[in-house]
Amino acid sequence: MRARPRFALLLALCALASSLALRAGPVAADSASVSIARAYAQQLSNVQVESSGVVARVLKDDKEGSRHQRIVVRLASGHTVLIAHNIDLAPRVEGVREGAPISFSGEYEWNNKGGVVHWTHRDPSGRHRAGWIKYAGHTYQ
Repeated sequence: MRARPRFALLLALCALASSLALRAGPVAADSASVSIARAYAQQLSNVQVESSGVVARVLKDDKEGSRHQRIVVRLASGHTVLIAHNIDLAPRVEGVREGAPISFSGEYEWNNKGGVVHWTHRDPSGRHRAGWIKYAGHTYQ
């Protein structure tokens, strides 16, 4: 008897997701933003990602411990992710403005707000794959 309510719930969720997708219209989601969405849905961390989107919001720097420049990016899928760029190890991304295109590579960490991408720079100890941010014709590592 327990399988039947679960199946009904699964069908209802699928119908809701389809309805929302149809209302949102076509989205050109790149494969990396889909993997970020999947990592978020499955609450995965330590996932290497590469994607692009537009700057949704520029937050104040995080100055606790290593300093991080914080940029919220909206992906083509509509998902938002926080980029935490270590400015003690890499140069600050200059002139970041809301609505501007931005690309990035780094390590995704799940949280309930959409997730964080960090390691957007070279790792001085060589333990993490080098990440980057591309903005306004410049690459920051």
